[in-house]
Amino acid sequence: MKINKKIKIAIGSLLGVFLLLFVVLVVHIALAKPVAVDNATLQISRIDFKEPIDAAKEKEIHRNMKSIPGVINPKFFPGKNVLVYYHDMKIANSEQVFNQLMAKGNYKAERLIIPVNIAAQKVCPAMNQNSFSYKFSRGIQRIFN
Repeated sequence: MKINKKIKIAIGSLLGVFLLLFVVLVVHIALAKPVAVDNATLQISRIDFKEPIDAAKEKEIHRNMKSIPGVINPKFFPGKNVLVYYHDMKIANSEQVFNQLMAKGNYKAERLIIPVNIAAQKVCPAMNQNSFSYKFSRGIQRIFN
């Protein structure tokens, strides 16, 4: 059986592109170093609202959050009724921010408190340490470090 010359070229091209992209991925993982950012005092926190929030109330919540000292970049997710924000631990902790927000408005909300076992993990809880991508990346980093 003869394989058509165009099919051989197409298969060779696909394999070549796959190999090239794989090499680029390995080089990127090997050379990527964590960015050194001085954010040791920044913490991300979340407040869950138990009532539907319309656009006007969302703007009010955002304005109230911006007025609290130490709060950085509050972001409201309307479909989930969740407010996520960064705060500087030198200025205020999440309980203080929550109490100040509740004092500024009458909201039915509760702050999210992370269980101790999740907070003690070394990597992001959303990342599965048993996944292929995590193990592959860690393996490449160990080879080149």
